Amino acid sequence: MPNDVRYVSTRGAAPELGFTDALLAGLATDGGLYVPAQWPALPPRAPGATYAQRAAQIVQLFIGDELPAATVQRLCDEAYATFSHPAVVPLVQLHHEHFVQELFHGPTLAFKDVALQLVGRLFDEVLRERGQRVTIVGATSGDTGSAAIDGVKDCANVDIVILYPHGRTSDVQRRQMTTVSSPNVRVVAVEGTFDDCQDMVKAMFNDAEFRARMQLSAVNSINWARVMAQIVYYITATDLLAGPINVCVPSGNFGNVFSGWIARRMGAPIDQLVVAANANDILERFFNRNDMSAAAVVPSLSPSMDIQVSSNFERLLFEMNGRDGGLTAEQLQRFRTSGRLSVETDQRAEFIEGRFQAARLDDTETLGVISRTYGESGMLLDPHTAVGVGAVAKLRAAGTLHGTTVTLATAHPAKFPDAVERATGVRPPLPPHLADLFELPEQCTVLPHDLAAIKQFVSTTFR
Repeated sequence: MPNDVRYVSTRGAAPELGFTDALLAGLATDGGLYVPAQWPALPPRAPGATYAQRAAQIVQLFIGDELPAATVQRLCDEAYATFSHPAVVPLVQLHHEHFVQELFHGPTLAFKDVALQLVGRLFDEVLRERGQRVTIVGATSGDTGSAAIDGVKDCANVDIVILYPHGRTSDVQRRQMTTVSSPNVRVVAVEGTFDDCQDMVKAMFNDAEFRARMQLSAVNSINWARVMAQIVYYITATDLLAGPINVCVPSGNFGNVFSGWIARRMGAPIDQLVVAANANDILERFFNRNDMSAAAVVPSLSPSMDIQVSSNFERLLFEMNGRDGGLTAEQLQRFRTSGRLSVETDQRAEFIEGRFQAARLDDTETLGVISRTYGESGMLLDPHTAVGVGAVAKLRAAGTLHGTTVTLATAHPAKFPDAVERATGVRPPLPPHLADLFELPEQCTVLPHDLAAIKQFVSTTFR
């Protein structure tokens, strides 16, 4: 039976697309984000299936007939062969009924690799078949940039420009971007915040002439394929632990949490999704008090979470609005104007209460979690994972979280050695494949928070 999977925009005014067109488009032409027109049901896992086999089975549901099953399986096999652990995303028990799922065994030591090693290969496959090329423009708060660069650095049909907030990433995060010597890679340090970088990326996509001339595309989590690939590790966690489980997610741009929401929507036995926040706690305030009011971004020890405008929340809002794109667009415009957004009581009752919990940790609490965890188990946590582990502890102490819980370990501790050493006295070494990272020359351009300057720079990359 033919399987034509269609994608619609969260703002309701862009045309429906098939998977490969949505992959290459990234952002919809009306400024919205693509989601499937219908959510598929979760298929059973074949006995003994590897991570790559389970991934191919899941993502095929969202690709449909646009790529053959053999091609999808080959791309998954290639993507997950780059991971240093045979389980790809192993589960490690931390405490009674508390596991960590290590998502950092990919080439750049962050959870973004799980999606972007596959997404880069999807881009190359589709562009090669079509005889096209694209310019990927992305914003990163630290990890997406290096993972995106690694995913496409060998792609013949892709140029990539990554914007990051100048001085607001760890040294390891920065160098993983700036030491890549591939001719199709450009890195820009923007004098501003991650939200500033993200705003400029969206502005470039919303400039129809510039977008068409540069053949722009995106690999950060505004691109549906990123969210799609992340669904798989939620499902494999429930496969292995037999569910129902809770999942705690260190959160910034909300794409990772939304992937968990989709897994549950498909039928994976997930009870609570726990949103863990640092001092930039807009998501924690929304889930606990219906207070989504933007504040100034505060630099923290967990810089990938230093975000106030979480792009992927739009996808959940679209669902809460009964998939009314016009209403979603109006709400988001009001949020951009006023800095505030709230949802109706009945929407919270249906979508939030009993389904999401949230907790926040400041830097002092984060260091305490890293120290205690190392003392109790010998496990080193990076600051982002520590926020998640601490959030679980807080909610359990409050009596609101029960049962088996998996915290997503989103980055390797060696990406944030200063914070880990400050908390434990131990400086985690980089894995052998990155041992020379601090000896390599850096290539980076520092630019002001000025859209015209950024667009001019991007224009010079087009080959």
